[in-house]
Amino acid sequence: MGIEAENKTIAINGEAISPGQNSLVRIGISRLPTGTLIDIPVHVFNGKKAGPTVLVQAGLHGDEINGVETLRRMLQENVFNIKKGAVIVVPILNIFGFIHFSRDVPDGKDVNRSFPGTRTGSLASRIAHTYTSEILPQVDFGIDLHTGGSQRHNFPQIRYSKEDDRSKELAETFDAPFYFASRLIRGSFRKTTLKMGIPTIVFEAGESMRFDEQSIQEGAEGIQNVLTALGMMTKKRTSKQKASVHLEYTRWVRAPRAGMFVPEVQNGEQVAKGQILGLVTDTYAKKNKKVKAPFEGYVFCINNQAVVNQGDALFHIGSKNAK
Repeated sequence: MGIEAENKTIAINGEAISPGQNSLVRIGISRLPTGTLIDIPVHVFNGKKAGPTVLVQAGLHGDEINGVETLRRMLQENVFNIKKGAVIVVPILNIFGFIHFSRDVPDGKDVNRSFPGTRTGSLASRIAHTYTSEILPQVDFGIDLHTGGSQRHNFPQIRYSKEDDRSKELAETFDAPFYFASRLIRGSFRKTTLKMGIPTIVFEAGESMRFDEQSIQEGAEGIQNVLTALGMMTKKRTSKQKASVHLEYTRWVRAPRAGMFVPEVQNGEQVAKGQILGLVTDTYAKKNKKVKAPFEGYVFCINNQAVVNQGDALFHIGSKNAK
């Protein structure tokens, strides 16, 4: 039997993490007006034996804390005790947004619309540039944790790039309740990684500024599923009651009028064409409008906003069949 090759050294911010070593590296980004240095904490777990390097990150939007808690728990429980390859774990990418309970950085820019960034650009652009320069050149696969925004609750789901078959394979391996291809957005982290040849999936689960236990558990399980499939760790596969559903077609169902919004289905529920999903009613109990499913499928996002305007997105539903 041949001797397995030693893994590569991971170099971040001038620090070298040799095979068999674990380290916490801090990448300085900028300072608050008070002079306090703000940095991005990066946990590196470098196995002794050669293997792929997987980036697992959360907090790209500062108010999406569910992924932050997922990675915090995994770090606390020493889950990333890998046999080979390397895992780079970034629990909070957008430190500024996290501090201010905000999706964006203080100047209003979205870091996830600022990749690959520039060294002399806006704060969001500088964060993206530093991250793209320091982290991404060493990465083979990426897992990006997000939640729904603006009081929209996402049932656990994986989004992959239609242009990249390897990201679809990652999505299938993750084994979330739902997975589907989603379009690439200009300036997004996922679009930049695609250009760099790094298969990346986005795990969307829960709602901003709230913890959701099912989403946290699904996220931790899915990350371990990927690392196990890549031969980096050993995990006993948990039996699931339902198989992951691949959605070929997705569509938002929007508010037909302004008023009070009352959902009548559960997130993750399978619905029939024409089934009542919810009601939009006025405050005087004189008029209400039923919101119906336009086709048979699954609800995988519900807007928890109680008062809505005409045209607001209320339900995100998907079908296993292409339309």
